[in-house]
Amino acid sequence: MSAVLPAPSLSRRALYEDVAERLRAQIFARELEPGAWIDEMKLAGAYGISRTPLREALKVLAVEGLVTMKPRRGAYVAEMSRDDVAQIYHLLALLESDAAGEVARRASEAQLAHLRRLHERLEKLARQRDAFFAANEQFHMALLEAAGNRWRTQIVADLRKVMKLNRHHSLFKQGRLAESLAEHRALMAALMARSGARATALMREHFANGLEAAR
Repeated sequence: MSAVLPAPSLSRRALYEDVAERLRAQIFARELEPGAWIDEMKLAGAYGISRTPLREALKVLAVEGLVTMKPRRGAYVAEMSRDDVAQIYHLLALLESDAAGEVARRASEAQLAHLRRLHERLEKLARQRDAFFAANEQFHMALLEAAGNRWRTQIVADLRKVMKLNRHHSLFKQGRLAESLAEHRALMAALMARSGARATALMREHFANGLEAAR
């Protein structure tokens, strides 16, 4: 049986936040599959908690788009349609290409050096898909942080959570991981060259290629 979550007094956060984090991890790990009904009684027993913090956690995940609440039927892990995927890629392309242009034009040398180190890590992880996924997201979020708009960063972080529900992640396609790495390489060169227009265009192309692969 899974380990019992700490009591609220032992956590710096509210108990429901710890429960939400654990549920989120189970969803991302496909322990709770998209479309699956969430058995509240079973989960509450496994977590060693009452259903109240569990229900509060489900509300948090519903706001994030990871859970769908259905009247009189309970909570279900959200599913991604083809239109959902296309719409999210579109938004990510707009937001992250804008950020890439800003970083190329205005980022400090220290910020660019940090991005370069993250890119070098990506190069080393090219044959380790799961590790590459994590490093790839770290690079994208670091680029957003360097761009300096916290509202954009939060929106992208939320969209990326929902994208993890996608069964047909673009990097699963044969050869796409190598293509993605080459696109990152070109983007990094544009950032280092302080070419805002090129960085913007390359990031848009990166997402367009990712969407095509996901289809």
